[in-house]
Amino acid sequence: MRRTSTMAAVALTVLVVVAVIAETAAQQSSRPDRQPGRQWTEQQLRDASGHVRAGRSLNPKSWPNGARVAVALTFNVNNSANQLARGDTAVVAMTGGEFGAAQGLERVLDVLDRHDVPGTFFVAAVADLVDPQMVPAIRKRPRHEIGLLGWSDENVAALNDAAEESRLLTRAIERLTKTAGRKPVGARGPSGTMSLHTMPLLKKAGLLYDSTLQARDQPYEVQLDGQPSGVVELPVSAYLNDYRFLTSARTGPGLLPSPELVFETFRDEFDVAYEEGTMVVFTLHPHVVGMRSRIIYLDELTRYMKSKPGVWFATGEQIARFVKP
Repeated sequence: MRRTSTMAAVALTVLVVVAVIAETAAQQSSRPDRQPGRQWTEQQLRDASGHVRAGRSLNPKSWPNGARVAVALTFNVNNSANQLARGDTAVVAMTGGEFGAAQGLERVLDVLDRHDVPGTFFVAAVADLVDPQMVPAIRKRPRHEIGLLGWSDENVAALNDAAEESRLLTRAIERLTKTAGRKPVGARGPSGTMSLHTMPLLKKAGLLYDSTLQARDQPYEVQLDGQPSGVVELPVSAYLNDYRFLTSARTGPGLLPSPELVFETFRDEFDVAYEEGTMVVFTLHPHVVGMRSRIIYLDELTRYMKSKPGVWFATGEQIARFVKP
């Protein structure tokens, strides 16, 4: 009796395993091919990679007043906007973003005041909506610039909807124009992303420059479908972004959690840009760099860069207008 039961159990197990294998195979066969590029024609490969490309370099022979290097201190003011875009209203995480408005931004502005240098603040419109005191605080210092960071720091690549992206862009421009008293001229891709529709929409909206792409580490003109777009690109780098290294919403500490080491890398980037006579763009976040253990290193980095002769601290708009053909 026991042997019969064992054999029955084994048979049942085999049937279950076979069913699972069959179901898995069926699911895999019904899934979309996630590597279609290996089957594309050469023309399809060119088209897929050629929509947005780096056009001609716009790096000048010299910067204003004979400066050797241009430095852009840029800040992504998103706070909890991206969380709200995802419909995530977890209270504790929301207060982590709120820190940027409640305290981080104040510390950032104090450092910029202390060194009398400008900053470019790319603001998500929802962050302005939730914490309306931020943009007026920035605008009290006329040397600073307000730029676009989408409506809610949404992921437009995942959205992949031209009409909806256009609606959100228009809404963000209207909101920040009203709050800042001036239409923004520069944009950074919300969530650091772009869709196939983004660059044409920025061009249509009359934006002077973008600061999202990474094809060079000097200013260049964006090439759109093989043609010069007229849009200036002030490229960024993931390695000059405090968020990448100093925090992670999902995993806790970042890839290189020591602020001292992170800002040492930033300083080295500046030193090479100084020797090359080009530009360096730092991407910072008030709710990250505004923490006590990080703001001291932003202060030290700014002091170090100011100690060098021929350093032009500028907003994104100032750089873009200077290099635009």
